This record gives sequence, C-alpha cells and structure tokens, in this order.
Amino acid sequence: MSEQATGEESTEQVYDRAGIGHRFGYGERPVLVVVDLQYGMTDPDNPLGSDLGGAVERTNDLVAAAHEGGVPVVFTRVVTKHPDAADLGVWTEKVPNLATLKPDTRWVEIDDRIDVGDDDHILDKRQASGFHETELESMLTATSRDTVVIAGCTTSGCVRATAIDACSAGYKTVVVEECVGDRTDRVHEANLFDMDSKYADVVPLEDATAYLESGGDPQ
Repeated sequence: MSEQATGEESTEQVYDRAGIGHRFGYGERPVLVVVDLQYGMTDPDNPLGSDLGGAVERTNDLVAAAHEGGVPVVFTRVVTKHPDAADLGVWTEKVPNLATLKPDTRWVEIDDRIDVGDDDHILDKRQASGFHETELESMLTATSRDTVVIAGCTTSGCVRATAIDACSAGYKTVVVEECVGDRTDRVHEANLFDMDSKYADVVPLEDATAYLESGGDPQ
C-alpha cells in the first residue's frame, strides 16, 4: 500500500517539511574525482563487479570535459597490499571479496574504456571514502580546490562515502547522475535521492560537462 493511500507523508514531503535539500551550487575551482571504476567493480567476472558500461562511457565524456577545461582529475581505486587484506581492516568482514583487489592484478586496473590522461592522478585507498587516510585532501588544499565533482561506483558505497567526506571537509560537492552506478537500481536511486538531499548536488551530465569544460565557470 502506498504512502498516499495510508494517509502518510511521502518521502519528499517529509524531507521538504524538515527543510532538507538546499543546493550548494558550483564553485570556481573544481576537481573531478572518479571513484573506483576499476575492473574489480566494472567486470561482472569479479564477484564484486556489475555491468556499469553506461556509467563508464558517460564518465569518459566527463573526463574529456575536465581535460578540455584544465580541471584536475583524480581516479581512486581500492587496492589491498596485505596477503590477507588486513590493511582493509574490518571492512573485509562485511565484504570478503575485497580481498580480490590485489596489486598487479586486472581487478585494480582502471577500466580501459576511460581515457586516463598523463597528468591525472591515480589514488590507492583502503576504505570506502577517497579521503580516508589518503593524499586527496592535501592535494585539494594545495591547489585551492573548492568543488569536488564525483563520478564512479558504487552509488551507495564508495561514491556516497566520498561525497559525505567531501561535504564534511567543506567542499561544494557534486554527484553526476548519469556517471554513477550500483549493483541494483533500487539502491542506486535511493542513495542518489538521499545524497542530493543532504550531502551533494546531484546534477545531470550535460550541466556538469559544461561546467568542467569551462574550467570551473559556474555560469
């Protein structure tokens, strides 16, 4: 039975009544962070992977726009460098197949449908967020970035964790709707809605592409 049929408020009505869902808008000095579009996540032959071909191809368009606009691009990937994945901590108790993401395997390579530029940075991480115990925030501080534009996977996992940490660190946070993906549509859509309400502006690819091509002109 629907919320309306029972007389209950819809999710949108609840959030609106709480005053949740205002917009950040774009800043003037963006960085594009592409989260975990490595084969371990984009190839269904890995138990962690799923068919994210559409998100991968659209992310490549976004990367091209960033390159054209001179916007820095950071690719994150999960890599465990310990034989039993102990460096991932208790995360592997929830997701044991993270142990497949070992150095020098195909599973940690960035999907080759994406054109990684010579000046792009590949960041190895051991937790969901691209900010957790990595060089990302130092890089953004050193280059005076004010906006983090996010693509990649998964919407409910590493994208969400990165978006929350970007917001927590004081960056205007943008998630590009067509450039993120998850293992199920239901989880994907729920997390897009919630991030857009609390931690990020979820924007269409067309808007984000124009913004990055401009080098960060919010007009």
